[in-house]
Amino acid sequence: MNLSIESLTAELVMSRILVAVRADESPLMAWELMRRADVRHLPVVEGQHVLGILSREQLAASWSGGPQEQSNRRVSELLAGERRPRVQPDDLLTRVAAVMMDAGCDAVPVVSDRGLVGMITARDVVSAVAGRTQHVKERGEVVTGMFHLEPVIPARS
Repeated sequence: MNLSIESLTAELVMSRILVAVRADESPLMAWELMRRADVRHLPVVEGQHVLGILSREQLAASWSGGPQEQSNRRVSELLAGERRPRVQPDDLLTRVAAVMMDAGCDAVPVVSDRGLVGMITARDVVSAVAGRTQHVKERGEVVTGMFHLEPVIPARS
């Protein structure tokens, strides 16, 4: 399938397998998720509803105190006052890039009537422009998946 840049949509270039963090989790948990998954952006969610995207840079800039202080905060607090741009699966890649530029961000969630279905980063946009993205239609049907890591608290003896 040979698609021109002008015809690429968010659905064709978005990341479909996401690691997400719940809004009520701590920044410490968000940092650990980013570290373990080796990602720079985490969708912040309540169920399928996306509240925003938390970047590694935002997390580092808001860090103060030690692990105990971070454990007592909530990720949702870090999104307060942030612009929350989002795009739809059928939005053209040119619109996605414009939304990212206007919001001054390098990642946006892709949402549909079902909620969060993917995420597009600046790297995804550049890969698509460079012709280095294997579009979904070329790979066949791909199911979107979202993963959460649950903290495990050791039992006290």
